[in-house]
Amino acid sequence: MIATVINVALILLGSILGLIFRDRISPRFSATLTSALGLCVLGIGISSMIGTNDTLCVIVCMVVGTLLGEALRIEDRLEGIGDVLRRRLLRKGGNSRFVEGFVNATVLFCVGAMAINGSMEAGMNHNYDILISKGVIDGVTSITFAAAMGVGVAFSVVPLFLYQGSLTLIFAAVGQAMDPAVVTEMSAVGGTIIAGIAVNMLGLPKEKLRVGNMLPAIFLPLLYVPLSAWLAGALG
Repeated sequence: MIATVINVALILLGSILGLIFRDRISPRFSATLTSALGLCVLGIGISSMIGTNDTLCVIVCMVVGTLLGEALRIEDRLEGIGDVLRRRLLRKGGNSRFVEGFVNATVLFCVGAMAINGSMEAGMNHNYDILISKGVIDGVTSITFAAAMGVGVAFSVVPLFLYQGSLTLIFAAVGQAMDPAVVTEMSAVGGTIIAGIAVNMLGLPKEKLRVGNMLPAIFLPLLYVPLSAWLAGALG
C-alpha cells in the first residue's frame, strides 16, 4: 500500500501548490513536464517488457487482448463511466466548483491503465515504480486542476485510495497462488501497455492509442503459459 499512499500524498501536495499558485501556471510549464514524465514512463514500460522469458507470449497476448478489448469497447465504457459521474454529480443544484474538481480529478486519477498495471506490479511483485510514477504524474496534473477547479481536486484522494488500494490487495492475494512464469509474463505485457501510455503522453501518434482496449492482454498469460507448457510437453 506504500505506493498508493505516496500517490495520495503527491496529489495532495500538487493540489496545495495549485491553490497557492493559481493563475500563475503557464501551459508551457505543464506541457514540458508532461513530456519529461512521458520519457520516464516509457523507460519503466520498456524495462518491464524486456523482462519477458517468452517474447511470443507478449505478442500473442497483446494481439488477442487488444482485439478483445476493441470488441468490448473497454475504453469507451471507461469514458462512459466518467461521463455518468459528471452528469449525476454536476446536475442542477450540485454545480459547484468543489464537485466539478472532485469528479473530474477522480475520473482522471482512477480510470486508467496505469492504476491497474501499477496495482498489479505492487501487489504481485512488490514493484512500486509504476504507481510512484503515476503519483508524480497525478501530482503535476493536480497542480493545474486545483488551480482551475479548486479544493475539490484534493478530495479525489479518498476514492483513489479505496480503489487503487483494493486492487493492490486483491493482486497481492491472488499473486501468491500464481505460477511465477505467469506473473513474469503478465508484467511484461503490462509494461508494453505502459509504453503505449508513454507514447500518448509524448504526443507521438497522430491518433491517440486506445490503451484501455489493451487491458485484457494483461490477463491472457494466465491461459497462454499453461497452454504453451502443455503443447510443448505433448509435442516433445
